[in-house]
Amino acid sequence: MSGYAPADWHEFFAAAVGASAALLGLLFVAISINLKLILEHRHLPGRAAGTLGTLLSVLVVGSFGLAPGQSNRALGVEILATGAVVATQAIWVSVGKRSQGDPLSWTLGNLPILLFPALAFVGGGCSLLAGSGGALYWILAGTVLTFVGTTLNAWVLLVEIVR
Repeated sequence: MSGYAPADWHEFFAAAVGASAALLGLLFVAISINLKLILEHRHLPGRAAGTLGTLLSVLVVGSFGLAPGQSNRALGVEILATGAVVATQAIWVSVGKRSQGDPLSWTLGNLPILLFPALAFVGGGCSLLAGSGGALYWILAGTVLTFVGTTLNAWVLLVEIVR
């Protein structure tokens, strides 16, 4: 399997799209169950939005990966753009929307969970455009990081918040 042959990664992209779509639905339910509690904490709406955005990026990147017949250049641009948008959102909800009195430790602790997957997508997109550096293996890493990070955040939004 090559990191530069998207057709070889069809099953991966299909699995990532299915898993991220299911997890997005579950996350929406978790947020709606605890919406009142989430809104009572200044930092949690951003955490919820960032978690949704990061998980949505896997759905978008996987969908682009499933598009038949497109060039590596087009796929690289799509993945790079998706990663850049999600990285911007991660920074915005973690740092830019930080309210007076929000603990800096939360900001610095949550930012990597949201930012690292996006940066892996940026790296994968750049690598695919350059034709070297691992390309789609970066997408694999970003997807795994997304699933781990969003699971941690979903746990906080669903369970830890009611403790």
